[in-house]
Amino acid sequence: MSQQGSGGNVIAAICNVFIPGLGQLVQGRLGAAILFFVVCAVCYALSATLILIFMWPVGALFHLWSIISAARYNPNHI
Repeated sequence: MSQQGSGGNVIAAICNVFIPGLGQLVQGRLGAAILFFVVCAVCYALSATLILIFMWPVGALFHLWSIISAARYNPNHI
């Protein structure tokens, strides 16, 4: 993945649409992949219990953030 908007970043962003964090895992960013997956899974699970129904927007925001993060990733920036 050479730069922002490259084919690899597009594939990673599409992976994140289905499973949050999968795109970061494809890019080799294990820490970010675990963070996005765990936060989204916990928020979605808590909202499914109907006790903490207000958690789904937080999960949705992290899900969207994971997609954007994968699409804009530039390994040479850091």
